[in-house]
Amino acid sequence: MEGKAPIMRRSALAAIAAIGSASLFLAGCSKADDNKNENGNTKSAGANAATKGIVNVSDKKGGTVTYEMADVPDSFDPGNTYYAYMYNLSRLWARPLMTFKPGAGQEGNTLVPDLAASKGVPSDGGKTWTYKLRSGLKYEDGSPITSKDVKYAVERSNFARDVLSLGPNYFQQFLAGGDKYKGPYKDKSDKGLSSIQTPDDTTIVFHLKQAFQEFDYLVAAPQTAPVPKAKDTGVDYVKHIVSSGSYKFQSYDDGKQAVLVRNENWDAKTDPLRKQLPDKIVVNLKVNPEKIDQDVMAGDAIDLAGTGVQASTQADVLTDPAKKANTDNTYGGRLVYMAINTKVKPFDKVECRKAVQYAIDKVSVQTAEGGPIRGDVASTVLPPDIPGYSKSDVYATSGSKGDAAKAKEQLKACGKSSISTNISARSDRPQEIDAATAIINSLKKVGINASLKQYPSGKYFTDYAGVPKFTEKQNIGLIMMQWGADWPSGYGFLQQILNGKAISQSGNTNLSQYNNKDVNELLGKAIGTQDTNERNTLYTQIDKKTMDDAVLVPLTYFKVLLGRPQSYTNLVSTAAFSGQYDYLNIGVASK
Repeated sequence: MEGKAPIMRRSALAAIAAIGSASLFLAGCSKADDNKNENGNTKSAGANAATKGIVNVSDKKGGTVTYEMADVPDSFDPGNTYYAYMYNLSRLWARPLMTFKPGAGQEGNTLVPDLAASKGVPSDGGKTWTYKLRSGLKYEDGSPITSKDVKYAVERSNFARDVLSLGPNYFQQFLAGGDKYKGPYKDKSDKGLSSIQTPDDTTIVFHLKQAFQEFDYLVAAPQTAPVPKAKDTGVDYVKHIVSSGSYKFQSYDDGKQAVLVRNENWDAKTDPLRKQLPDKIVVNLKVNPEKIDQDVMAGDAIDLAGTGVQASTQADVLTDPAKKANTDNTYGGRLVYMAINTKVKPFDKVECRKAVQYAIDKVSVQTAEGGPIRGDVASTVLPPDIPGYSKSDVYATSGSKGDAAKAKEQLKACGKSSISTNISARSDRPQEIDAATAIINSLKKVGINASLKQYPSGKYFTDYAGVPKFTEKQNIGLIMMQWGADWPSGYGFLQQILNGKAISQSGNTNLSQYNNKDVNELLGKAIGTQDTNERNTLYTQIDKKTMDDAVLVPLTYFKVLLGRPQSYTNLVSTAAFSGQYDYLNIGVASK
């Protein structure tokens, strides 16, 4: 998952059947009413407090929670998004079958039922999964939520790729008959995909073409949040989303702002997770990054994208003890890397790709991103906090500063003395641009001349880097990327960036366009393997094979430095959403 820091950073944890609201109050967490100094002013819980527990625990209702973002999300439509922060935020208006428990760090990786009454029941060796919905579920208009609405949501999000292309297509890949079904907009019948069955209004059954031992994680994606077919308007559904969560849209101004208010037909009896605390939730878009930092540190906003304070703010925050006390620095379970486009010559040749690997001074990239506090120098596809990781450095150089001699040697083996190409980065991510600039400087020293092309985050995958024809036409051989697991396993991290079947003509996240038969087969074998240790060994093999083929350059194992707004309650940095704060139950404290 992109932003992904990531669909995220974890070790697999056992799913549990349900979570009571009391479990939100972890031992050692600070309560909002205890968090005052002798003058009655809010005092800090301390640096990294939200990585260890929930800060300012409170059930206080009222007020407005404000989120700010420098660009725009890919989409507010739960069936058409693929950024970790939107997976996180969308749970306020869209309830998937399963989700993650609000909790600090790895505690946040605990999978719990949401729309479903309990975790999935597998049969046929993991090829069939059955879920029962909770009783009494309603949309914002009071109409009942049924299993048919969940079925339809999966069909529209995975099988109408010409209309909704931004999210992953796992269901299309793994459901029986998924390769033939054309989606609900072209399907003139009401039957839909036969491998998703709804024997009654509270039961949904998924029939897969192969065993999928991590299917509970898959249905935690917002793609399983129900959508009433009669209200679906395709790509325009984003303008009038029908809420199944605790909040609904009061207004939506495309590219500028979204305002959510309480959903009066949400029933706490059907939902042990959500608290519905603030009166209003405001999402402001296209806000200057430095202004976001100022608002966050003043306690007036949350950085929606969760990428942390800007480099220009970082030094000021870290050298001021009072400001540093209101920050959280944690691994995001993601990898910052550069994809090498195997369809753009001469990077179709492995030797040219290896030349890039050896040429890059990764320390300069780390420095450009903000230093060690922003991440450790990386050498593998899997980050250290994802199952299957094994320490390795196939293209080791002294001090990780690059090796011009080895790079030129590989360039010669490729039949080249120089290469001219382009490198893409997101225009609203200053640190990504700085990292790309550092890479350009490294490559230039060995005869690889790369020019920077900048594109906005909101359309990076729909119109630019994620459109293979565009990258090939524009000679974009190198693509900046950041990735986190879609769920906490090696498969959840690797599938969408390495499997040839994941390559899409728009919204593509396999930016290298890597289609290796052995890797594809290993991924398929892994997800059908019941033994966890054996499964993790296969993920390690996939990592090694990918690095041998040199199709991406690991740059840093991402760490985020979040500013923690003191005026908000229930703040906890969660592994499930790239180290971001869990957005489900944030409230407003008295000021």
